[in-house]
Amino acid sequence: MKKILQLILVLVITLSSTNLAKAQLPSQHAIGARFGSATGLAYRYTMRPDLALEGILSIQSNSEYSRFRLVGLYEYHKPLFNDFSWFWGFGGSVGSFTSKAFTNKEGQRFDKYSEMALSIDGIVGAEYKIPEAPIALTLDIKPYFDFLQESGFRIWDGVGFSIRYTF
Repeated sequence: MKKILQLILVLVITLSSTNLAKAQLPSQHAIGARFGSATGLAYRYTMRPDLALEGILSIQSNSEYSRFRLVGLYEYHKPLFNDFSWFWGFGGSVGSFTSKAFTNKEGQRFDKYSEMALSIDGIVGAEYKIPEAPIALTLDIKPYFDFLQESGFRIWDGVGFSIRYTF
């Protein structure tokens, strides 16, 4: 895992230093749906042509637990070519983690419990703005470090695909 983190860091530094042109985010606002291990709504507000704030409201659920998160990210955008751009950023999230009541194979009963979730988040991704349409497609990875609930670093849990309406 340490090598993956080093590779991501080298990639971010290389891309940001070799491409000094400013990304031109095509719109002031973008709202849409984010799909992946955690599904939800995403909203991006462009502060400058190369800088944006993003909020993600996500829900993740399976047979054992459910998780709700409100994520805030500060993002830097850089052009790749034509209508493609790449971005990276950082932020944090707050939410709740709820373990569902269940009985395991040995017959042990586990009660439902909830706890607060708090994390530091990062994001790296690419965006394609469809020419002459108010639609943008985004593929990203959003690793995070949980402080309270199962303290640990998660990389692949945050892979997502977004479809956004831009205006």
